[in-house]
Amino acid sequence: MSPPAKKAKTASDDKKPSVLEQLKTMTTVVSDTGEIGTIKQFAPTDATTNPSLLYKAAVIKEYAHLVDDAIAYGKEHGKDSETVGLIMDKLAVNFGAEISKIVPGYVSTEVDARLSFDTEATLSKARTLIGLYQDVGIDKSRILIKIASTWEGIQAAKVLEAEGITCNLTLLFSLAQAAAAAEAGATLVSPFVGRILDWFKKSTGTASYSRFEDPGVKSVTTIYNYFKTFDYKTICMGASFRNIDEIIALAGCDRLTISPPLLTQLQESHEPIERVLSADKAKYEGDKLVLDEKTFRWMMNQDAMATEKLAEGIRGFAADIELLEEIIRGKLNHK
Repeated sequence: MSPPAKKAKTASDDKKPSVLEQLKTMTTVVSDTGEIGTIKQFAPTDATTNPSLLYKAAVIKEYAHLVDDAIAYGKEHGKDSETVGLIMDKLAVNFGAEISKIVPGYVSTEVDARLSFDTEATLSKARTLIGLYQDVGIDKSRILIKIASTWEGIQAAKVLEAEGITCNLTLLFSLAQAAAAAEAGATLVSPFVGRILDWFKKSTGTASYSRFEDPGVKSVTTIYNYFKTFDYKTICMGASFRNIDEIIALAGCDRLTISPPLLTQLQESHEPIERVLSADKAKYEGDKLVLDEKTFRWMMNQDAMATEKLAEGIRGFAADIELLEEIIRGKLNHK
């Protein structure tokens, strides 16, 4: 659905709370960007990054010092083939450390997407990231380690949570993924609203959906209700929005991570909104899922949308990691 036409601002609008201000009374708002200046502008509680966002931010001159610091660290502490990987880890932590000075809550930092099917490698990378944060004085309680919601990633999160390392299960498109993550004790899941919408628009030929019929909105609503019905403590954080209608339709969700352009639209709109989701009214009609690996994989196999979007998301993040690595290698060769 296209964003509504922008109305001329009136004097009375200045007296009305913006949609963003109203939303913050119902939901924890999270900034979905790697750009530090943008995070300051919207004053969110938490912030999330991913390889694509870091790639975009790392090529901005304003953040060159963070890249240079990571390269210097990698050259000092890395060993030959490990140097670029260590620089990448340090760069992610440098951005996260700067963001942690602005937001009072969690900062999400993502594990290399190319490790999405390797539990042990994911564990090692997560522990490395937490160690780098601790080296700069940031406690692990401030950090969410972002891991793709594969079976292997969910099992890594289970181990990390037992170690006191909080996790954000990302690239999540189905109830099966969400239920497995909650059962593993994940602190937070990030169902991707807009990417679900993209898939349904392409596969069905439907040009647009109404606010509450949006397939991504319906998916997050189901996950939220499932968590509350079965008393899971895992936080449900809607992500990857395409328009503000999707956001407004999920008002009351535990958290919503929102890109700067949509935060701007929410800030400039003054329509009254109402809470849609609430724990006391949540109701899931089905049975609680019991998921071992075979059942999880079968449910994913039967869900073409979730299977395709998970694979596509991992490929996309991996491609942006490789682009960022090329930038790092270029800088290493010129120093």
